[in-house]
Amino acid sequence: MAIAATALTFVHLWTEGLVILLPAVIVLRCIHLLYFHSLSKIPGPKIAACTSLWLAYHTYVGDESSVIFDLHKKYGPALRIAPNDVDFDDGDAVEPIYVAGGGFPKTPQYSKFDIDGHTTIFSTLTLPERAQRAKAVAPLFSTASIRNASGTLDKVVDDFVNRVRTEGKTGKPVNVLNAARGMAIDAISAYLFQQRYGAVTEQTSTMSASPFVDAYVGVGAFFNLLPGKIGDLIQTMADYWCADAKTNAAFGLINSFTQNLVNTSVPKSGSYQSRLLEQVSPEQSRIELKDVCFAGTDSTSTNTASIIWFLAKYPEVYDRLCEEVQQRTAQNEDPSTGPYLRGVVREGLRLSWANPTRLPRQVPKGGWHFKDHFYPEGTSVGAAATQLHQDEAVFPDSQAFNPERWENPTEAMLTHFFAFGKGTRTCIAKNLAMAELTLATLKVAQTEMLRGAEIVTERIEMTEWFNSRIKDEEILIRLKN
Repeated sequence: MAIAATALTFVHLWTEGLVILLPAVIVLRCIHLLYFHSLSKIPGPKIAACTSLWLAYHTYVGDESSVIFDLHKKYGPALRIAPNDVDFDDGDAVEPIYVAGGGFPKTPQYSKFDIDGHTTIFSTLTLPERAQRAKAVAPLFSTASIRNASGTLDKVVDDFVNRVRTEGKTGKPVNVLNAARGMAIDAISAYLFQQRYGAVTEQTSTMSASPFVDAYVGVGAFFNLLPGKIGDLIQTMADYWCADAKTNAAFGLINSFTQNLVNTSVPKSGSYQSRLLEQVSPEQSRIELKDVCFAGTDSTSTNTASIIWFLAKYPEVYDRLCEEVQQRTAQNEDPSTGPYLRGVVREGLRLSWANPTRLPRQVPKGGWHFKDHFYPEGTSVGAAATQLHQDEAVFPDSQAFNPERWENPTEAMLTHFFAFGKGTRTCIAKNLAMAELTLATLKVAQTEMLRGAEIVTERIEMTEWFNSRIKDEEILIRLKN
């Protein structure tokens, strides 16, 4: 009995001590982070300096970009958004973070985009880890290679335009996002894999691979939650419990499609899978194919649908675009290289918010001096397209869809243009995405399909994750019959 009583007394005292000690530790930690930490002079909300849960919350609910954008107005171009995390609304930060010397390495958060336990060309954290795979497939993304395969992309985009026009004849609103998803996955599969997925001709209200795409978009909700293995485990558990029959079916389709591509790959054929198989295992090749099916579908489809929505909203822009295309065609000039067409695509990319959040990088060994402040090794730093693209000093009247601003772009505009990131870790498929966007916009003008078209909602609503989730997966327009 005496031993039991002593044990109970010890537990009681230990509990009381913990109740007293824990708040004291938290207070002392906050004091250190606010006043003595190496980032204590970087302005920002005090709660963000004390805990990364503030950032994780805004990431999860999907308003991270908007909240940080407003905070930059209050605190300035350098903003502390977590104890060890600084966001920049400053074009001068782009070169040192993303370009110089290959750029800073990616932060551990990117491991959340690993697929089936494997890193991908996108999710690898360092350049050496990425190099072998990226080098194998890089020739496919050159402008010359893409130009040589223009017939393949032409057919896919023609099918996309025909689908939108056919759906428009019903008099009902057309979900151009769904059609654009079909176009995007067909374009990348037909060109890169030499085997078309077949989505744009499905004639369904939801593209068959969309639940697969949406599942990976949902990863963005957990991007800033406990970076590392514990956070990855929590995300994996959430994915498991949230999966439904449609998601499982879509994953089954993509798994079968990519596995078949690996199994039937023809050596030296020049396809994406044949190039990968020369360098990595069949399983790693399948993972990379799966990653392309997501990455090559989501952002390109959002950008394509957004551009079409903007053209429907601003008929004067569409009229001028159609006029340029007609004039260049009549003069035997390539309409796809028209300056106004280029401006429409760039302006659409500037305003589409397909990837609205920052692209974090980790300060390397030795630290980083930037504008009278030292950022120690391991600090997370980065910038977001949404901030850079809305800088009023660079893009006056930044909320306006104004393709004319790109007729003579300033150096600052080109520096701030961040739709695909910058440097060696820029989107590997940037040239292919630009080719798809340009071709789709061109054909939308050539057919004059948007004459008299109307938008259904006054704005495109979205959840601001790493890849934005468009509300109800719909961008609607109504075509004139």
